[in-house]
Amino acid sequence: MSRRGRKLSSDEQQLWDRVAERTIPLDSRPTPAPFSEPDQRPKPKKLAEHAHDREISAAKSIRGFRVGEKATPPARHHDLARPIADHVRNAPLHMDARAFGKMTRGKLKPDARIDLHGMTIEEAHPALISFVLGAHDRGHRLVLVITGKGKDRDAPGPIPARLGVLRHQVPQWLSLPPLRHAVLQVTPAHQRHGGHGAYYVYLRRRGA
Repeated sequence: MSRRGRKLSSDEQQLWDRVAERTIPLDSRPTPAPFSEPDQRPKPKKLAEHAHDREISAAKSIRGFRVGEKATPPARHHDLARPIADHVRNAPLHMDARAFGKMTRGKLKPDARIDLHGMTIEEAHPALISFVLGAHDRGHRLVLVITGKGKDRDAPGPIPARLGVLRHQVPQWLSLPPLRHAVLQVTPAHQRHGGHGAYYVYLRRRGA
């Protein structure tokens, strides 16, 4: 007899019955529920609460705001450098303090004056040298150098230019050779003598 047609012995039949009792058919297993991610979206009530909180925060920030407080102030028109008059006025004092006070108040009368207003730099520089050295040789102590206050722009074009070229150049020329050894003090003139458009130049004594 073939092996497929052989009957089970009593022992084999008992073993098979025990296995069959513990076996669960495939079709009888519970089907797992489909996987789904939890809904993380806020509920309509929470959305309304968040919107209300944002409205309160915005109202608080607006309540303390004043018109214009965050606005950028307009740029002020200014020169390229610190005003030359301030630099000259704050220079160390080299002359007698009492005489300096009278000079700045316009109480001293200049011994001579030169008007450089309208000249170019090439014209003004030699004219200033000749004037100051000549006044020093003649024994003058106080001379007045008129430069003018300068135009709004000294040169056309897109590149910024100094306001009042001569007003800036004259103090520098007076601090350099050959004028430096003849000049004791330079300060802006009093209003009666031209104000910021002129300088008092106090000269050293001859031979000093």
